[in-house]
This record gives sequence, C-alpha cells and structure tokens, in this order.
Amino acid sequence: MRIEVLVPQLPESVSDAILVSWHSKAGDSVEKDQSLLDLETDKVVLEVPVPTSGTLLEIRRSPGDVVTSGDLLAVIETSAEQRQMPALTLSPEPESQPEPNAPAAALEPPVSPAVRRLLTEHQLSPTDIPVEGRISKQDVLNFIERRDHPDMPKRSIEQTPVNLTRPLIPLERRVPMTRIRARIAERMVEAQKTTATLTTFNEVNLEKVFSLRQQHRARFESVHGVKLGLMSFFVKASVEALKRFPIINASLDGQDIVYHDSYDIGIAVTTERGLVVPVLKNADHLGFAEIEKAINDYSLRARDGKLHFEELTGGTFTITNGGIFGSMLSTPILNPPQSAILGMHAIKDRPVVEDGQIVIRPMIYLALSYDHRIIDGRDAVSFLFTIKELLEDPSRLLLNL
Repeated sequence: MRIEVLVPQLPESVSDAILVSWHSKAGDSVEKDQSLLDLETDKVVLEVPVPTSGTLLEIRRSPGDVVTSGDLLAVIETSAEQRQMPALTLSPEPESQPEPNAPAAALEPPVSPAVRRLLTEHQLSPTDIPVEGRISKQDVLNFIERRDHPDMPKRSIEQTPVNLTRPLIPLERRVPMTRIRARIAERMVEAQKTTATLTTFNEVNLEKVFSLRQQHRARFESVHGVKLGLMSFFVKASVEALKRFPIINASLDGQDIVYHDSYDIGIAVTTERGLVVPVLKNADHLGFAEIEKAINDYSLRARDGKLHFEELTGGTFTITNGGIFGSMLSTPILNPPQSAILGMHAIKDRPVVEDGQIVIRPMIYLALSYDHRIIDGRDAVSFLFTIKELLEDPSRLLLNL
C-alpha cells in the first residue's frame, strides 16, 4: 500500500515553506514518527514525521523547493512485497547493500535543523565531521575552514605574521538569508516605516528582587521543580502595568484602536536561525513557577526549531532582553501590530544615593519603545514608572498593590 506524504496545513499567516533537507533517501526503511524532512517557514523550522513505517519509495521535492499546504513530498510503500525504488526520483540511487559479513555502516550522529541545513549547503554529511557526540554549528564551520584552507597554520591570528610586501586577498562567503532571517528583516523595515516610534527610559534598583529570590530560591525550586529567575518578575510587573494602562496593550487597525482584554506576552528568544517571539498566552493567570517553566520550555524548543505556529502568534506586548549579551542600553523595535515593547539590559552594580548615603545596588536600565500614533508620552512614561515601582518593591506584585 502506498502512502503519500503531504505538506501539513500551514496557518493563514504563512503562505509557503522551503524544503530544507531530507533525513532519509529513497529506498531507505523508515519508522513511524521519525523525522523525515525539515520545512522552514518565516517563523519556525517544522519537522515532518513519517506517517507510517515502510520504505521511502519516491522523493518528489528537492531541498530549496518552495512548497505549500497539501503539496506532495514523498511516497511511502508499506507493503513488504514491493520494496523497489522507481527509476525516476529526485534522490540518488541507494548504494548497494553490503555483504552479509560486512560491518554495518556508522549511524549518523543527531544534528539540529540549523546544523543539517549548513551541512546541506556545503554538500556534507554528519559523518564527515570528526567530532564525538552532538555536532554543533561551530564544529561544521571549523571543518569547512580546514577543508577549504588546508595549508592554514593552526595558530591564532595574533601569532600569524603578516607579509606586508604583498597585497592581502580578501575572503568572503555568500549565503542566502534563511526564511526566518528574511522575515525578520521585512518586519523590522515595516515597523520603522509604518509606526511613529519613540523610546522612553528608566532605571530600576533590583536589590529587593534579588533579596527575595535569594531568600526563597531553594524552597521555590524544591516545590516547583524550576529555578526562580528574573523574567517572571518582569512578566508579572508588565501585566500589572498593562492593566493600569490599557492603551499600551492596544493595537491600531486602520482608523480603529483595538483594546485587547487578554495579556499575551511575547518573550523574544535568540536562536541560530534568528529571533523568534513565542507568546505566553493569558499571562495574567500564570504564577511565577508557570511563567518560568514556560519560558524555559520555549527557549529549549526554539533552539531546536520545535516551536508550534500557534505559539508564535497572538501576542499583545513583547519583552526582549539584550542584557544577556551585555547590552547596557538600546531602543527596541516594535513587533507589529503590537504598539509597545519593553527592553531589558545588563544588570550592573552601580553607586546610587539612598537616604543621603552612597550605596552599591544592582541596577538595570529599561527601555520602552511605543507607537506615538496611539500612545501619548504621559502614558508611556507612567507605564514604565509603574514597572519600576513594582520591581523596586516586589511585595506589591504579591499583594496586588
């Protein structure tokens, strides 16, 4: 019996996808639910599983092809009597079977979709990379560098003398942008062109947040099975501030202002493929532990390209944390159609004045970018100041004050 493998139904906001790579070749035996191929949209890398065990008879699409919902990708034969591959396929003929006493071929090590795409671009196999365990993107880049420049000495640039008597030959690599990166570029330009963006700043003393975390850290992790991080405090403070200033949670649709009664907070996550923003739906109903667990889960699955479409849509407000990379101050760009975004930055011990005394406190700069077409400066500044107040006295978050 022949089973057709089709492109799964894509959401309305996603028109098509690019076939990134196949995990099996025509003629291979495949098992139900194993990953068969990767599709990349402008939001996520989607792994298409094997629908039923059998033999991969035909591959109808090649890496780089643009596909849409319902397109035929492959044909799987489930009958034990018909295992031969047809003469015309888009994959190379399978290699001849080894002799019965020959050693089995080495299994390919597991790789992420981003690493597999890089291997495909340079016509490599995971078994070509001489590393043990999981292959990283840097492992592949190091291998390509050694392959393309075999005479390059293995020493740092600082140790390599420069011959100033001959011109230096510039080296460059040109690769097409991924769908996700292209979509990010498109949305950033769109945000700059279609919004009247302003940014307001404030600084926050996190001494009491740090003290509260230190006091309850061990007990919190024991009870909830997750560490008490900082993001849950910022999500909680943002939700409370959004309730007090509904215009920050609104969006513009033509000549109408749409007020959202739900608090769906996007958390920007950086991956090898680019920035994605999974959404904490109904964050006002989540406790600290639920927020921390959800953020950890999103971060792990975002790096592996395993986020679902519905987890990346529907946000009403976004939080981005450039501080994890050392940023001290920046102006975040809006995530349309949202009208505001909160930017966190690096936490640094700095001298501040308290009760006439100079003391050292953990300080963070916050930036709120907002669409001035519908949000007035007074509301934006007051919203950010409310977040400052709640974080500098976190007991207010627990007592709804």
